[in-house]
Amino acid sequence: MTNHMTNPNIQKLETYGSGSYLASDVTVLLDIVDKASVADVPVSQKEALIQSGQRHYSDMLTLEQAPTAIHEQLYQQALEQGTTRTATDIANLAYRLHHTFQQTANDKCPLVLVSLVRAGLPVGVLLQRALTDKDSSYAVPSVHYGISIIRDRGLDSVALQMILDAYPNSPIIFVDGWTGKGAIYQELARSLEVFSDPSHPYFANIFHQGKDVIPLLTLADPAGVAWLAASEEDWLIPSGLLNSTVSGLISRSLYTEPQSGLHRSVFYDNLVQVDHSLAFIDHIDTARRALSTPPQYLQTFKQPRYQTAALINTLAAEYNISNRNRIKPTIAEATRAILRRDPECILLATAEHPDTVLLRHLCAQRNINIMVLGAKILPYQAITLIKQRVTDRS
Repeated sequence: MTNHMTNPNIQKLETYGSGSYLASDVTVLLDIVDKASVADVPVSQKEALIQSGQRHYSDMLTLEQAPTAIHEQLYQQALEQGTTRTATDIANLAYRLHHTFQQTANDKCPLVLVSLVRAGLPVGVLLQRALTDKDSSYAVPSVHYGISIIRDRGLDSVALQMILDAYPNSPIIFVDGWTGKGAIYQELARSLEVFSDPSHPYFANIFHQGKDVIPLLTLADPAGVAWLAASEEDWLIPSGLLNSTVSGLISRSLYTEPQSGLHRSVFYDNLVQVDHSLAFIDHIDTARRALSTPPQYLQTFKQPRYQTAALINTLAAEYNISNRNRIKPTIAEATRAILRRDPECILLATAEHPDTVLLRHLCAQRNINIMVLGAKILPYQAITLIKQRVTDRS
């Protein structure tokens, strides 16, 4: 590896932590604040504040509790079910990145993976492990950072600038876990507009795949917005079932005005005993190294296809929802919404799908209405509709 001492900007980045991951896995560019300094708002109150527009979701947290025994058990099942698939997906993504960047990336100008905190972190760490695996057919010099992106407020511009200053000649790839409606893609595109003029000094760092191509990589892309994804299916990604305990014990990020520094986060040191973050990475990484099938060459997309935009519009009209943030598609989002928000009902494609066991269990536990709508909601297996707490403001 290169001598980082020659670049003071990299030394500055290295003063940040990596959550419960290894320092070689990722550097998370977030200001970690004390739990005591954050307003812990109960879910129902939070919902009313968010929907009435009094508070933005990124200004408050409902502090996370340890997952229940059944939740843990279902995560373990999902992990058993999904290990080979996750490992294969990571190998395929790494193989495509290797082919795209092997000519341009080197130790001096590594490929920069920028994971969107939090769902992107486990995927970014797995990719970083794969790209630095010298025994594989897809090694490429890379570094990995985690930065915050917040709906309506964009990417943490301070964090992105720190990375650009440290790696002025490196291409950047943004990594997320999955896409739901494509809202985060749009947020990312909006945040990167400032670089979109070809005369911008950092144009080539961001738009290396073409003038309008947002280089977003995801494990699953049902919305059809990613530049590169392992598949477009909505499946039970194991890391989608847990929150901080599979994402380096980092909380959802809290917004900070750019002039005041980086976005903030809480480190859940109280959940160390139940943390799966590193165990998950080691488990999938071991499986990836043991794969016998050669990696596949994945296709990339220059433009978003917005495959599910019409479906979201139909649901919004049918359920009289003007605020699209109340529609949470994909198994992962639907499950998280039950754990973190106040759901009205759950829409399922099939009643007995093995990938929705946890979701159905949580609905039974909390008396949440389930509606089975069949192929109508495909490619999504599940969609949570958040309860209307106040009159919708579009």
